[in-house]
Amino acid sequence: MKAINIEGKNRSDIGKKSTAELRKNGHIPCSIYGGEKNVNFYAPKVSFKELVYTPEFYAANITVDGNTYNCVMQDLQFHPITDEILHIDFRELNPEKKITVELPVKLEGTAAGTREGGKVNQRMKRLRVRLLPKDLVEHITVKIDHLTLGKSVRVGEMQMEGIEFLNAPHIPIVSVLVPRVEKEETPAAATAETAAAATPAAGTAPAAGAAPAAEKKEEKKK
Repeated sequence: MKAINIEGKNRSDIGKKSTAELRKNGHIPCSIYGGEKNVNFYAPKVSFKELVYTPEFYAANITVDGNTYNCVMQDLQFHPITDEILHIDFRELNPEKKITVELPVKLEGTAAGTREGGKVNQRMKRLRVRLLPKDLVEHITVKIDHLTLGKSVRVGEMQMEGIEFLNAPHIPIVSVLVPRVEKEETPAAATAETAAAATPAAGTAPAAGAAPAAEKKEEKKK
């Protein structure tokens, strides 16, 4: 499991004024839960760039006042307008306690349906799982070689030793979409359309210069 090292400093004051000051100075307030005691710390915003803004999954080795905690990111709070990170919660890993995390999905292989014009549609980028720290993996591999047109791999089909999948079993992870086929116009339909176009609609005036036959006969009698 890949891990990122973060150097933090303990924060004893967790009030609103103190945390606002930390953010103003380019730091992010954080908390570590799940260990013998909760740890509140802060670190420069740049320290979390690889951890937050990535599709990958990383553990975090967080050092605060000489003590190192092996953690995973548990929760993120963003500002509703600026999208700036407001707070991060970490979960300290205990070898004997299961954790719940979201792991990225990686597709493996080439779907059989693509040879018939199908298109692979990955519907889920991450899966929510429950496992022991020893079973943590960087991603969930989903094999798609067997997928034909219109077929899917659903959450309920996934089986990995030591990993419990928490998303609804019926949800598709990836599907092969059937290509759209445009209907060709039949000769009969084309003939009918041509005839309809050539016949004036009821109540339509005749074209200029096309006087009725009865009118021409009257002129000859005169």
